[in-house]
Amino acid sequence: MEIGIYTFAELRGDPASGRAISPEQRLLDLLEEIELADQVGLDVFGVGEHHRPDFAVSAPAVVLAAAAARTKTIRLTSAVTVLSSDDPVRVFQEFSTLDLLSGGRAEIMVGRGSFIESYPLFGYDLADYDALFAEKLGLLLELRGREHVTWSGQHRAAIDGLGVYPRPVQDPLPIWIAVGGTPESAVRAGMLGLPMALAIIGGQPERFAPFAELHRRAALEAGHDPLPRLSINSHAYLADDAQQAADEFFPSYTAMMNAIGRERGWAPIGQSEFDALRSPRGALLVGTPQEVIEKILFQHEIFGHQRLLAQITVGTLPHDKAMHAIELLGTEVAPAVRKEIARRTAGTVLPLEA
Repeated sequence: MEIGIYTFAELRGDPASGRAISPEQRLLDLLEEIELADQVGLDVFGVGEHHRPDFAVSAPAVVLAAAAARTKTIRLTSAVTVLSSDDPVRVFQEFSTLDLLSGGRAEIMVGRGSFIESYPLFGYDLADYDALFAEKLGLLLELRGREHVTWSGQHRAAIDGLGVYPRPVQDPLPIWIAVGGTPESAVRAGMLGLPMALAIIGGQPERFAPFAELHRRAALEAGHDPLPRLSINSHAYLADDAQQAADEFFPSYTAMMNAIGRERGWAPIGQSEFDALRSPRGALLVGTPQEVIEKILFQHEIFGHQRLLAQITVGTLPHDKAMHAIELLGTEVAPAVRKEIARRTAGTVLPLEA
């Protein structure tokens, strides 16, 4: 299993002091996080795209290009690129450039976006929310598949046999579809033979098993072999002690989730809800390395997924604590999980402590 991290590079004020980190400092911290993730052997680092004052990254490819110069082996992906409000030609060119700079380590994770600010900003109608994504995804796949493209659609000017450059190192350049909770999105990813990143940030993970099944079944019916991969993307935090992990993560996590919840009409998260989410069957990967190992392996029994991405910097988690959590994920959790899954794949299941 590949294990990695994704972040939205948040800028929210500290729940205790109210002070917010500057965008400049947050981006400097982010590059340190990516560099450390590479050094401790994690496989992937993803950076999200937002167009709001409480997030530092609106151009993931630019940040990832800076990270490419400071890393050696870690794969670099958006998480996500809001394709519906972007130009697929420009997206392909940016990530092809990143692929060249990184020696073939770039990926694109595309989605429609869980926030809507980019639509009016770039002149798109929210009434076309799904149509925009479907059309632009089709064009992006065309661009990936051939150097010269002839294409026409409703939401972008036609392309008549033009070449799109530069071409990436990887052929094909990996493209993942991010899915939050829409069955149709899981089916679309499967039909297209594209890997799916399934966000599980609430409730019990087993409730999301039907999405993985829809993805696999659609891929099978479309004749894709091998089947496309599955990533589970979840909130996570690690510390040396279980109560320490809970106490350090709770303030920033609940401040962020409740701020977004007020915008969307969600019920607030308090201590009891948080404790339920970090219980063995809850969605949060919060605890000691051993607790997180056990939870990842439990979820692997449900999904059989090939990748896990952990969102550690949720809210205003201090940089030094985030760095320690990244270190624990890379040095203790990832090796143990990979070893156990390799055993299971070989048909031998051993106790977790063995």
